[in-house]
Amino acid sequence: MGALAQILHRRSAVLCTANPDQTVRDAARLLNEREIGAVLVVEGKSLVGIFTERDLLRRVVARNRSLDKTRLEEVMTRDPITASPQEDRENAIRKMQQVGCRHLPIMVGDNVIDVVSIRDLLFHEIAEREAEVHQLRSYISGSY
Repeated sequence: MGALAQILHRRSAVLCTANPDQTVRDAARLLNEREIGAVLVVEGKSLVGIFTERDLLRRVVARNRSLDKTRLEEVMTRDPITASPQEDRENAIRKMQQVGCRHLPIMVGDNVIDVVSIRDLLFHEIAEREAEVHQLRSYISGSY
């Protein structure tokens, strides 16, 4: 497996942020409009949390909390695990498995530059395996 940078270079950054004082409704709108599963919660330039579809369901909807009165800082996942672009994809998947998350903010120093999802990682892995199978079939059939 290669580095996360391989995935990041193949697509535009998927960076959507909100501040801790914004409401859950604001975040839900962002999730819907951008067709994404997570909003990074930043204070100034610092990543302080992440708010996901799962947080919306479990911490807001299931508890009958108000979308308009509940602030993100009340229901976000604080201090999410992160990775660097140079980090190995396998290690990133392992990290996500260990804490049970589906989104991984990508950091360069103290700056968040992107987010990858477990879906991004798995689709990239599948594409690599398909390319390998194609190469092996070509080799076996003598058409390489």
